[in-house]
Amino acid sequence: MKNSGKFLLVGALTFVAGVTFGNFAMSDVPSKIAVVDVPQVVNSSAQVQALKKEQQAKTKEILAFVEKARKEVAATTDVKKKQALEEKYSKELNNKRVAMEKNYASKLSAIDTTISAKISEQAKAGGYDIVLAKGVVLYGGTDITESIKKAVK
Repeated sequence: MKNSGKFLLVGALTFVAGVTFGNFAMSDVPSKIAVVDVPQVVNSSAQVQALKKEQQAKTKEILAFVEKARKEVAATTDVKKKQALEEKYSKELNNKRVAMEKNYASKLSAIDTTISAKISEQAKAGGYDIVLAKGVVLYGGTDITESIKKAVK
């Protein structure tokens, strides 16, 4: 009987300690969580809209370049000149494409940094401990998408 009393006492102390430590650990859980619909913010960004228009214009320029090159190559009858023109235009097209992709990537990266900074600013201003993408949250959290969209414009 003495052993079972000791066992109950140790079990009760373990239970109390577990609850106490569990409550202590839970006290560090963030109290305010926000969610943001990132694709909606990105699509409403004036910077993103401007970048899309710029990309469309550059794509039209490249298509015009390709059409001009095709016509010039088709008009050439000398085989060696035709091959030299094809190589020349192929290199030019590749250089234009690479430059366009680098420009796009750098501008997109800058926009991403700006949007992330705005989200961080809004989260701090609202006293939020965590901001999650709306798509990964099933339930809960304060939706701050509209305030982010206004800040990003």
